[in-house]
Amino acid sequence: MKDSQANIQPNEETSVIGNIGINNKPAHKKTRTLRFGGAAILALGCIALATQNAQALSPLAIVNGITSSGGVGVSKDILYGDQPSQDLDIYYPKPLAQAMKSQSTINTRYPMVVFVHGGSWESGNKEQYAFVGQSLAKAGYVTAVINYRKAPEHVYPDYVKDAAQAIAWSIENATSLHADPSRLAVMGHSAGAFNAVAAVSNADFLAPYGVKPSDISAVVGIAGPYSYDFRKFDSASAFPSDATPDEVMPDRQLKGAQPPYLLLTAENDKIVYDTNTIKMTQALKDFGATVETGEIKGASHATSIGAMAKPLRWVNDVRAQVLTYLNKQLQ
Repeated sequence: MKDSQANIQPNEETSVIGNIGINNKPAHKKTRTLRFGGAAILALGCIALATQNAQALSPLAIVNGITSSGGVGVSKDILYGDQPSQDLDIYYPKPLAQAMKSQSTINTRYPMVVFVHGGSWESGNKEQYAFVGQSLAKAGYVTAVINYRKAPEHVYPDYVKDAAQAIAWSIENATSLHADPSRLAVMGHSAGAFNAVAAVSNADFLAPYGVKPSDISAVVGIAGPYSYDFRKFDSASAFPSDATPDEVMPDRQLKGAQPPYLLLTAENDKIVYDTNTIKMTQALKDFGATVETGEIKGASHATSIGAMAKPLRWVNDVRAQVLTYLNKQLQ
């Protein structure tokens, strides 16, 4: 069995889907660089970085902000909070985007997914994960890809609070986005999976917005570091200096009636070890939650999310596993 400890550390060079490296090396060791193969860089390198200012949600902003992106629609840089980094992009299935753009009557309510990106809690942004929003929108889901405040300026629980606020915002505004708030899932990868799972599984994070964990239809965590001793690794900079794993790890902070979960691990993940998922799964089951687990065959830590992109779907079946689960829970 792999060691459960994982060190969440920004890469020394930026990959095209962000600095998602989570190394299992102590702080005194040199950081290992997470690299993509040529095919991955070529496929993901075409994702453009947006530089627009964030805007408040309004029907006019939604319609006027829709642009074509990978065959789907997208509205960029919508605020869910009052800080510059508390914004998100909304991706729409192509038929919905076309109807909104033409101001046609829309009677259909689409299921919705809120996606939280990885990046060692210190790096990455929603633009770098546009391929996830596009991939889910092509499958028929209105998808919010969120930004959140980063360490070291903002340590735990700030980034988890941001995930909870974005989830609550999505529920509140789902109808305006032609989505169904009763069919909303939360999904995250790597550090983003920590944020997503922590924000939902501990009722205290959603409570300020009048939302309960059971209001979420499903949670999908991919390669998340849910249970490790961060104090021994460089990722300590993302947590309060006096914090302990018992005080912050999601597997030890469960509160409230839980939604169902899918927790995936990557077969060849050398960054976040599978014991994180094993321990999180057991904690959820002991708490009475329904949990499904799966292994992404042939996947590394990076390709466990990178293969959501259309050019990389041949690399592994993460997209198929995610969509099978979402279709069962939300459709």
